[in-house]
Amino acid sequence: MSARAVIAEHDAEPVPGLPGPLPAGETILWQGAPEWRGLARRALHVRGIALYFGALALLRGVELSSGGAAPLEAALGALLLVAIGGVPVALLLLFAGLAARSTLYTITSRRIVLRAGVALPMTINIPFAVIGSAGVARHADGTGDLVVAIMPPHRVSWLALWPHVRSFRLARPEPMLRALKDADVAAQVLSRALAAAASVPVPALDDAVPQRAPGRAEAMA
Repeated sequence: MSARAVIAEHDAEPVPGLPGPLPAGETILWQGAPEWRGLARRALHVRGIALYFGALALLRGVELSSGGAAPLEAALGALLLVAIGGVPVALLLLFAGLAARSTLYTITSRRIVLRAGVALPMTINIPFAVIGSAGVARHADGTGDLVVAIMPPHRVSWLALWPHVRSFRLARPEPMLRALKDADVAAQVLSRALAAAASVPVPALDDAVPQRAPGRAEAMA
């Protein structure tokens, strides 16, 4: 397998989540999909957008009231902004649901595979050889994100990865396995697979936090 990230379109999957049959000697270690609520909240920032339009609506109501408008007129003016803001929020929630249904993350003994895309399904292969570090972030809703840093000079496209990419890291995009119910399990699987690929022993993991795999990749909580 080439030591560079590869993006390929697919029409049919001989193996769920993969663009083709597994090569000899490669095995699937873990598969999972994102929770749509986590995608909406952290990848699409729906909560922030809703709060923004809510604040605009409140300010609009206060402005109309201070200008002498009747309470009903001020309320209608505020509700108009709420309705306007509800359109992008609803669209983002719909996209989050569709993205969650169409996405499948796979960790094999040699790579991470992201099958994603609502209108244009694509498969993104990330061989272990290009992974510099990996970490897990846990969230209050019980889900977690796995973030992967790609070693230079290798790169992947931010647009091709979105929304399965770390926010605001445009210069060096970092793929993310987002909103996983079993993020700790996926982190352990990835940590052990990276260590096995680097031919080093892996000590027992404490609290399911990925440990360092010297010489090849690093996993950080």
